[in-house]
Amino acid sequence: MDVGTGYGRKAPTYLASLVEVGAGTPMGELLRRYWHPVGLSSHATATPRAVRVLGEDLVLFRDGGGRAGLVVARCAHRGTTLHYGKVEERGIRCCYHGWLFDVEGNCLEQPCEPEGGRMRDHVRQPWYPVEERYGLVFAYLGPPAKKPVLPRYECLETLDEGEFIDADDSSIGSGGPQIVDCNWLQHFENVVDTWHVAVLHGTHSGPQFSEMMARQPDEVLFERTPLGVRARSRRTLPDGSTMHGASEVAMPTLRVVPNPRAGVGGARLYGRVESIGWTLPIDDTHFRIYVAGRVRQKGELRRMRSRQGGKLWEELTLEEHRRFPGDYEAQTGQGAIAFHSEEHLAESDRGIALLRHFLRQQVETVARGGDPAGVSFDAAAPPVIFDAHRSQGV
Repeated sequence: MDVGTGYGRKAPTYLASLVEVGAGTPMGELLRRYWHPVGLSSHATATPRAVRVLGEDLVLFRDGGGRAGLVVARCAHRGTTLHYGKVEERGIRCCYHGWLFDVEGNCLEQPCEPEGGRMRDHVRQPWYPVEERYGLVFAYLGPPAKKPVLPRYECLETLDEGEFIDADDSSIGSGGPQIVDCNWLQHFENVVDTWHVAVLHGTHSGPQFSEMMARQPDEVLFERTPLGVRARSRRTLPDGSTMHGASEVAMPTLRVVPNPRAGVGGARLYGRVESIGWTLPIDDTHFRIYVAGRVRQKGELRRMRSRQGGKLWEELTLEEHRRFPGDYEAQTGQGAIAFHSEEHLAESDRGIALLRHFLRQQVETVARGGDPAGVSFDAAAPPVIFDAHRSQGV
């Protein structure tokens, strides 16, 4: 008798409370308590830009006074998209009937109405607050009464000589295209999945980054932090020296990972964090990564993008994607949303288990009316410090 066949399996399920990000969902409400990048500062221009964030369709623009604005895409008048609108000195004008809205959704003009719209003060285009920092436009999509301050980060505030801050929207760290077609949590968990590095990036794809990264760790430690989970690793190198590494994930969607090529081919070997990536959930089945970091040359961040056989993801043939899978292939290979009921977590997955437990705690805190980890209402709060690094010693 055949045992263990696929016949008769129960319908697989996923952890909805952790992966679904729409308004009203547990994770959606948790993430709406934080600021999220919705574009580069250079994306906010006089040309309306369609953006999708946490399952919401929005339009980003910059009015003639230089103010960035983020409004719900559907016009409050008849529902056509403001993506086709015209940006003017005072705001964005709908292409259908010309209603004009400012960056806070106030209706300023209704050209087709008597006296320019006698009731225009009673109409408000839904909008969201935005702030610009580190070359990015951040938006807060949550309850107004709970709006926190936009955090500052020590690694982006304290610059070494010759450094400046650059921002990138090419999804550095995803191993794939700008927009990745799977759930955000599949990538977020990957950051603290240290053991996959030597297998996926060292054997199947590589060595994709460097020979030392392809070596299996001698030791991996996972630890909770106030904002998330950190993974520490130690590798013994052929010359007898030891390489120490640490990566971490932090609320809301921050990935803090040292340059995997640090110390190789002249690349700097950092003792402190050089860049931060925000794993932005576009919706339940898509995400993208915005990165801000300290650089000495324009475009230095983008050169950190993963390569397989010397090629970028988009340069690989279909057969090369199969032969040299990377993070994109492994994570999208789990499905648009991974079926968690089918998993068999093991000892090497302790970082994953810690992260899920931490996220559940934050979801429950918000459901009870509390403030989740890392939320601050103090404009004078000190910058957040991370401990991701890669260093080599005896």
